[in-house]
Amino acid sequence: MSVPLLKIGVVLSTMAMITNWMSQTLPSLVGLNSTKLSVAPPGVPDRSTGVLPANPEESWQVYSSAQDSEGRCVCTVVAPQQTMCSRDARTKQLRQLLEKVQNMTQSIQNLDQRTQKDLQYVQRMEVQLRGLESKFKQVEESHKQNIAKQYKAIKTKMEELRPMIPVLEEYKADAKLVMQFKEEVKNLTSVLSELQEEIGAFDYEELHNRVSNLEERLRACMQKLACGKLTGISDAITIKTSGSRYGSWMTDPLAPDGDTRVWYMDGYHNNRFVREYKSMADFMYSDNFTSHRLPHPWSGTGQVVYNGSIYFNKFQSNTIIKFDFKTATISKSGQLDYAGYNNRYHYSWGGHSDIDLMVDEGGLWAIYATNQNAGNIVISKINPLNLQVIKSYTTNHPKRSAGEAFMICGTLYVTNGYSGGTKVYYAFHTNSSTYEYIDIPLQNKYSHISMLDYNPRDRALYAWNNGHQVLYNVTLFHVIRSEEL
Repeated sequence: MSVPLLKIGVVLSTMAMITNWMSQTLPSLVGLNSTKLSVAPPGVPDRSTGVLPANPEESWQVYSSAQDSEGRCVCTVVAPQQTMCSRDARTKQLRQLLEKVQNMTQSIQNLDQRTQKDLQYVQRMEVQLRGLESKFKQVEESHKQNIAKQYKAIKTKMEELRPMIPVLEEYKADAKLVMQFKEEVKNLTSVLSELQEEIGAFDYEELHNRVSNLEERLRACMQKLACGKLTGISDAITIKTSGSRYGSWMTDPLAPDGDTRVWYMDGYHNNRFVREYKSMADFMYSDNFTSHRLPHPWSGTGQVVYNGSIYFNKFQSNTIIKFDFKTATISKSGQLDYAGYNNRYHYSWGGHSDIDLMVDEGGLWAIYATNQNAGNIVISKINPLNLQVIKSYTTNHPKRSAGEAFMICGTLYVTNGYSGGTKVYYAFHTNSSTYEYIDIPLQNKYSHISMLDYNPRDRALYAWNNGHQVLYNVTLFHVIRSEEL
């Protein structure tokens, strides 16, 4: 059995959580990088800790913890080969628990890599902010000796940066959450050590519950790191030029690792054929595709591929259809009660865009409008299995005045138009049922956006812009507080 190494060295930052997906996500989408994690093989010392695993032929070794030179907690257990004690049911249970710990190890390592570089940036930024504040006070005291224009510019810059100081203070409090994880894993290793000495006298159920609880809390922590408030959108990256003025294209956010298929739908009505490209590279550089014929034509450009099925609005109706690509059959259909259709409550560009389906970190959503809500946008969370509405939220934003819309982390973002100068200017937060007006520029490179959707796996916006398929990187800002977990 290989040696499971558990390393916890995660530091949660705040400024670090403004994630630069341009350098990380988009290159991987088009096959420009292939970074992989590796684990030291049995019998070889881990260079970061200097721990040399024992001979795998030996029996259970002590499960212990220590700290490396950077202050990270290092936990090690050496287990015998799988053939030893194979008939002992309790040993098998223990082995299953250790496998869970290994899975948690991988997650924590990924989390660690995502935050370490950003932590250094936060520390430098804090020093710069405080230094700038000190210099500004000096300038303010002797402002008569400075040119008025320079003084005004410095003051404006300081006012922009001043709000970041309390945010950095919040980061220090957030770091306590990591210490809780370290302490709990340390306690868990102690229990496992005692178990090795008295393997028959321990309550496996209790141990399993403790591992599961820690695993769930870690997963919740990582999910919060993935979510945040939209603060910026990159310039458009053109992937391909094809099709008519209107259409949609996407990848499946729940596709298994290695599945990078691209789905392509030209036009907004009177079409039933969906193209499937084997990979993003095939989509970019070739015309090799498989064609799927839907049982009904679609309406608008608000289709979404989710977990192997396509969800679309049936033409001239308020019916949502779930079509399974694997079986080539309709697996479910349902109606959105009172939802306007047939160009009654479309986006400002028209195109039968009454019902817009989309996916974020929380699942499947439908965006539409009703007479009951005076033609304003309604947001409904949809059960992807039976297409039942789980919960709906009414907004005060007219559907016809929206250019396009997309969901990120439970928040609906709306653009002010579809042509010319475009920006994201309205946000409705479903977690609090509140809204706000924002100002985030969106480069409308080809002057006519007829589809704009967020993919939570790629953390990028997919858009159809006047016969061009483009991607946008997004910047998310988030603060994790210990009381949220």
